[in-house]
This record gives sequence, structure tokens and C-alpha cells, in this order.
Amino acid sequence: MLPRMIGSLSLIITLTGASAAEADSVQVNFLHPEAYTDASLYGGHGVKVEEPALIGIRRYLEELGARYLTPHQSVAIDVLNIDLAGKIEPWHPNAYDLRFMRDVYPPRITLRYRLTENARSLAEGEETVTDIDYLANPAARGSRDPLRYEKAMLANWFRLRLVVRAPSHSS
Repeated sequence: MLPRMIGSLSLIITLTGASAAEADSVQVNFLHPEAYTDASLYGGHGVKVEEPALIGIRRYLEELGARYLTPHQSVAIDVLNIDLAGKIEPWHPNAYDLRFMRDVYPPRITLRYRLTENARSLAEGEETVTDIDYLANPAARGSRDPLRYEKAMLANWFRLRLVVRAPSHSS
């Protein structure tokens, strides 16, 4: 039990090590990653094998925040569950660590978020973000990034839920 707790603690420390500027605008917390449905890019189980995916998702959410949030906005995101696109199908010989992409295996990330501006809440909620047409998403085509489907899905979600545009002023 103690080694598992130490592993989880080290993962939390590793995953929250963002630069000061990024940490001000986007805070990502992975709650109970040991219980996630499927966060391992290459097979296996446990917090250590999930670390590359979690780090990639955290960094990408920070990039989205840097790109879309205004200077006085910040967002806190608690990731509650991850089910990466595709599945590792262990019955395939010599493919024990290959992720098979099929329509029935879309990416799903359950999260809770709160967008604030100058300490005033602008948006908050909890939802499962998914892209059932992930294989047809043009934003993921041509990329060799192992998280391309999750990143395309998160970019769309971020723009829809968290990009708050200033009201236009009529002249």
C-alpha cells in the first residue's frame, strides 16, 4: 500500500510542475489516476505507465490556456477519469502493446472545471468529453502524436466551454 501511495504522490508532484505563468492560468489535477479506465499509451497498468499520457494531457491543456485565456482568466481542471482512444486488444499475436483504433473505442475524459476571471466565476461544470467521430476528425489527421485524438477533442472542448469572448461594442 505504501509504495502505491508514494508512487501516486510522486506522480502528483511531477504532473503539477508547471512554470509560474502557466500555473497561474491553468491548473490541472489528476484525481486518483490509479483508478482511470485506460490512460496507458502502450499497455500495462499502474501510475508509472500512465505518466506519459497524463503529462502530455496536462501540458496540452496548459498550451490551450496560454493560447485562449485572457491575462486575468484562469481555469482549474480536475481530471476524474481517462479512457484513451482505441484499445489494446491482447488477443492479437505480437501486438500486445499496439492500440487498435476503431469507431467503438472513442476517447473519453471526465473532468470538472472552473473558469474564473479576477476571482469571479465565469463557467464551471463536470462532464465527460468525448469525440465519437474521432477517426474522422481532420485536426488529428497527419499527426503522429500518440495523443492526437485526445488533443483534438480537448482543443474543441476548450474552445466551446472556456473561451469567453469580450462583448462587442457598437459604435
